[in-house]
Amino acid sequence: MEESSKVFVVTSGKGGVGKTTITANIGSSLASKGYNVCLIDADIGLKNLDLVLGLENRIVYTIMDVVNGNKNVLDVLVKHKYMKNLSLLASSQTANKNMVTPADMKEIIAILSKHFHYIIIDSPAGIEQGFSNAIIGAQHAIVVTTPDLTAISDADRVIGLLENHGYTEKNMSLIVNRLKPKMVKRNDMVSADDIKEALAIDILGIIPDSEDIIISTNEGKPLSLDENSKMAYVFDNITERISGNFIPVNEDIKKFSQNSEGFFGFFNKLWKRG
Repeated sequence: MEESSKVFVVTSGKGGVGKTTITANIGSSLASKGYNVCLIDADIGLKNLDLVLGLENRIVYTIMDVVNGNKNVLDVLVKHKYMKNLSLLASSQTANKNMVTPADMKEIIAILSKHFHYIIIDSPAGIEQGFSNAIIGAQHAIVVTTPDLTAISDADRVIGLLENHGYTEKNMSLIVNRLKPKMVKRNDMVSADDIKEALAIDILGIIPDSEDIIISTNEGKPLSLDENSKMAYVFDNITERISGNFIPVNEDIKKFSQNSEGFFGFFNKLWKRG
């Protein structure tokens, strides 16, 4: 039994910014380091976290069975196929957000906190009841945005809402998703530094735009299971920071910012052909 979990909520101002995929990969990366991790799908009525983890066929009970008093929360959890120290508390597709209250969520987290090192809550996008449920029991909020102006504007609004609920810059951080380093270099996309300056909170990680994410999501296999993936390296950096270790955020995009063969590699190829 653990003394107390570190509880994070992953949230965003708008849907479609990759929040659920990020939740799954942060959780699996922490689990790969040996931590006991529980992911909570707080997106009542939609539920996508089970799909991203490849667990959709293993869901028997959901958070609603706990809220309705039918089951103990520990009996409802589903363990990941490949990482037994990664568990999921699944959402219900037939319920709606108003069927779970902030008090329910606090009670669930209080029980889980005795059994896991980390609890990561996947919050629904927007500002409705589901948002209040998701943030109520967390100690730290991770705001996800993409480098487009509408997403940044919505992230700014969510940061304001988090501040209204007692969060400060000390327990909020930012993940910039789907950054394209080459576009940033050409000044065709805002940089992570620009976004940090606009939103005035620290960056936890920068996730480059990558096909690896789409493939892993479709396969239901988190990237941390593929040691050769450059994206696994990015999530490893993020979870190292979550664990309290300092790694400069620019490390996240180093492998994506340059041609893999480099200047000298190009001329070596020409030399061999000659």
